[in-house]
Amino acid sequence: MTRFLSLIALALAAGTARADDVSILAPGAKVEKLAGEFAFTEGPSADAAGNVYFTDQPNDRILIWSTDGKLSTFMEPCGRSNGLCFDKDGYLWACADDKNELWKIDVKTKEKTVIVKDYQGKLLNGPNDIWVRPDGGAYFTDPFYKRPYWKRGAEEQDKRGVYYVSPEGKLSRVDGDYGMPNGIVGTADGKTLYVADIGRNKTFAYDIQPDGTLANRRLFCELGSDGMTLDTEGNVYLTGKGVIVFDKTGKKIEQIPVPEGWTANVCFGGKDMQTLFITAGKGLFAVKTRVKGAARQ
Repeated sequence: MTRFLSLIALALAAGTARADDVSILAPGAKVEKLAGEFAFTEGPSADAAGNVYFTDQPNDRILIWSTDGKLSTFMEPCGRSNGLCFDKDGYLWACADDKNELWKIDVKTKEKTVIVKDYQGKLLNGPNDIWVRPDGGAYFTDPFYKRPYWKRGAEEQDKRGVYYVSPEGKLSRVDGDYGMPNGIVGTADGKTLYVADIGRNKTFAYDIQPDGTLANRRLFCELGSDGMTLDTEGNVYLTGKGVIVFDKTGKKIEQIPVPEGWTANVCFGGKDMQTLFITAGKGLFAVKTRVKGAARQ
């Protein structure tokens, strides 16, 4: 035993082993396909009970995968919604791509409120993904992916950036230095924001200021992402070719293969918030995890 412990100590000292080298997946867990035959799945977000809402964007509908394993349609049409995010009050925010708007949906009545429809009098490029911070302010990315169903002209904004909507509804662009901003997520305490630039294949981190501005922009990792989520250990989940997991320092710790050509987005859900839901291609997938999803404080 003494010799075994000595070898472990030497390995750790040499950097060839880690005491915390434990998978984020539950023992023996594998990615399973829950449902398919969609056009393209996106935007998963779990409500307080753990039910997962996600979009079938080309088919213009939002669906629900309930905690008891049943699939249903929540809203159709849905403004060609892409990214979704629940706030602390249970409202569902949606990046309504049809008319390049940002919606807030009352899930009980299905009534929608258009929160944002332009910036400085010019049409947005197309809100893509969103994260609502604990106090009700929201950050969203605004890349430009030209859609065949758009009835609009050329790109009107001079930047493809990140925007902030204050709890009072004031809109501001908080960073315009992006090639193609896409995935976005913040920490449960509302102090750190992660934004992926899929156009430049990088992900950045910021310190969130009380007034909504962002400070201390820094490179988190050399990888872009379509969608993002976080767990209670501070690990950051990026998507693209499967799910790629980084620890809070930006070090890659795990890659989860997904049997689709492209993985669009991820979130934690289920009654115990210990299942990773994955929207990829024409399917909805899930895998049980050792860790739990980060909850909003």
